[in-house]
Amino acid sequence: MRREITVQDFVCYQEQGFLVVRDLVAAGEVDELLGHIAGLGGGSRPRVHMLHRELPIHERFLLHPRILDVVQALVGPDVLALQSMLFLKQPGAPGQGYHQDSFHIQTVPDTLIGAWLALDRVDEENGCLWMTTGSNHEPVYPDGSEQARPGGHRLLAGIRWVDGADDPDEERNDLAVVARRYAGREVAVELEPGDVAFFSGRTLHRSHANRSATRLRRSFVGHYCNARSFVPWDDDDAPPPAEAANDRHLLARGATHMPYAGPRFGTAVELG
Repeated sequence: MRREITVQDFVCYQEQGFLVVRDLVAAGEVDELLGHIAGLGGGSRPRVHMLHRELPIHERFLLHPRILDVVQALVGPDVLALQSMLFLKQPGAPGQGYHQDSFHIQTVPDTLIGAWLALDRVDEENGCLWMTTGSNHEPVYPDGSEQARPGGHRLLAGIRWVDGADDPDEERNDLAVVARRYAGREVAVELEPGDVAFFSGRTLHRSHANRSATRLRRSFVGHYCNARSFVPWDDDDAPPPAEAANDRHLLARGATHMPYAGPRFGTAVELG
């Protein structure tokens, strides 16, 4: 059955910049993905990108129909699937500092949305996500260390160019200055396996270190946009901004006037 969200869910996402949907992915599917991860033998790698282009199970989870139901309701009806990631956060692993995904993955207009599927119980001890509520209304801050790369709202008078995005040390991460304007509004996103946190590409978010002695924090993350957005991004190897990379990404729902790719491994999608 299609997973529907309410009008209030939609308003919450627009106002706060994120939405948690509980029990979206079945326990058996979570176990299947965990078994696959165990078989990869990649426990020493903190993150793995774009395996949906190599392995059918990753394509299937990137195009998971219940996840796409929510994405379609929030940014659709036409959905382009852009990126898959596995996060394999071991005990003692460091966190990731404040950042905005829409700087790294450009979509024009900006319709980027992330879907963070918990595969373990995720809480403050083992390094959950922290979302800065309302920061989705901020512009995308351009990175001073990557001026040759497109991205960010560079045409705004007085826009702050930032350095150190992703750095857990707030003294070195200029986005911490932006986050301080939202003091008291940062929220720990605690999840159970099968829960999914959806968040805007503009929302400031971060994670802290996994302080647990024994607990893993594993997750599968997909990034999507409205399929009618221009996408000059492909796996962090962005082509020139005048060149679209839409044809390298998967049309997951609906239709588009832009070029697109189909699933490599035959995962069913709803096109129209």
